[in-house]
Amino acid sequence: MAKSEEPITIKKYANRRLYNTGTSTYVTLEDLATMVKNGEDFLVYDAKTGDDITRSVLAQIIFEQENKAGQNLLPTTFLRQLIRFYGDSMQMLVPRFLEQSIDNLTREQEKYRDQMKQAFGGMGAFGPLEEQVRRNMEMFERTFSMFKPFTAPRRSEPATEKPAEDTAKTADDIETLRRQMKEMQEKLEKMSKEPDKG
Repeated sequence: MAKSEEPITIKKYANRRLYNTGTSTYVTLEDLATMVKNGEDFLVYDAKTGDDITRSVLAQIIFEQENKAGQNLLPTTFLRQLIRFYGDSMQMLVPRFLEQSIDNLTREQEKYRDQMKQAFGGMGAFGPLEEQVRRNMEMFERTFSMFKPFTAPRRSEPATEKPAEDTAKTADDIETLRRQMKEMQEKLEKMSKEPDKG
């Protein structure tokens, strides 16, 4: 028999209360955030209509986390660029691109955590990880600016010289992303030309 690790069902009532059917208790958005951090999967349904509202509840959790002092993960520039994609012809490419990017970032994070544990015996010192995260976010922003070729990217910090190795790696990363985006666009164009089966 297959493992019965199905997502926990959360019901949202008209009074905005969230009910965890797994534990038969009411929960808060903070409780759901903790569940996500602990790797617990759940789906949220509107108790009245039965609609799946998981996406909007997760967005609410992000909104609450972003409003906490010192918890900001999403730069303003990134949010503005993301909003611009709604209704744009590139909109359908963005979710997959973001999923792949966050997967890569997660893998890098785990790699650095392991290195830190080995080097410092489980103590802090996450400087290299923070530097990698900063680089990934810069690459995110540069990549999004490629989607809008007629808008010049804004630089909020003075230009600093980077080692040739870093510059070459960044150029390779951007070229790889461009190639992947071109392949995805070709696949989408091919799919859009196929007759509708339905």
